Amino acid sequence: MRLDKFLKVSRLIKRRTVAKEVADQGRIKINDTVAKSSSTVKIGDTLEIRFGNRIMTVEILDIRDTTKKNEAVELYKIISEERIEKEIPIIDEFLS
Repeated sequence: MRLDKFLKVSRLIKRRTVAKEVADQGRIKINDTVAKSSSTVKIGDTLEIRFGNRIMTVEILDIRDTTKKNEAVELYKIISEERIEKEIPIIDEFLS
């Protein structure tokens, strides 16, 4: 299954177009490799998704073409979820 479709069906990202944009910006990795929206995912793959200042790592447990809202969480298992500090750019004016 395509990465963008899996993200929508699993409800990790609510809209497929948003999932496509996020993936094409290089913010998603499949098994430690940067993935595009058209990348294929399979059961057992590990996804690392960067949402702003948060990184979520999940393992794919099942793949289905459609799911009900309450069944979507059965498609993946959250391995880790961490917040990262945004880097503040250093401006030379403030250092002098």
